Amino acid sequence: MRQDLRRDLKAKRGQLNAAEKMAAAEAVALRVISHLPDTGGTLAGYWASSGELPLHILQMRLPAGWIWCLPVVRPGRQLLFAPWRAGDDLATNQYGIPEPTLEPGACLRPDELDAALVPLLGFTRQGRRLGMGGGYYDASFAFRKAKPAPPMLIGVGFACQELDALDAQPWDIGMDAIATEREWLDCPAEEYG
Repeated sequence: MRQDLRRDLKAKRGQLNAAEKMAAAEAVALRVISHLPDTGGTLAGYWASSGELPLHILQMRLPAGWIWCLPVVRPGRQLLFAPWRAGDDLATNQYGIPEPTLEPGACLRPDELDAALVPLLGFTRQGRRLGMGGGYYDASFAFRKAKPAPPMLIGVGFACQELDALDAQPWDIGMDAIATEREWLDCPAEEYG
């Protein structure tokens, strides 16, 4: 069952100490930056919670021309993405996660992004992703089942979260790439429907 798998993966991720998490964040930042086009664009990140890989190093080193965006939870399991810089206003959402306080009209829709970093609880080398179970990323990027990038979907997590296999659900959205502290994986295009 996915719930048992989630529990086990949270426990495994929870065994990483602060130094390991920071070293992983540094390595992932370098990997992601080296794969971003020089042309710039919009990159969605996330505010790390529940032991997720932190992205503040990446945000601080984002190359010129790239705009950092954070997710904003909307009804219907949908996400919008708000351009955000350190010091901009934040409010805590219903899940206890800080998010920008911009009006929805000032935010970007998922299909307006150039790339999105998607938090992982588990992943396979084929680009299958296991999230926390809320379905926000799958629902928000569902349009990607019918068209290729953009946005490029980059799963971000720790190498210890890799799975040998993961049964796909009809709503699952595959990743274009996975970035961990050990490697960058280009994932094959896969149809889950």
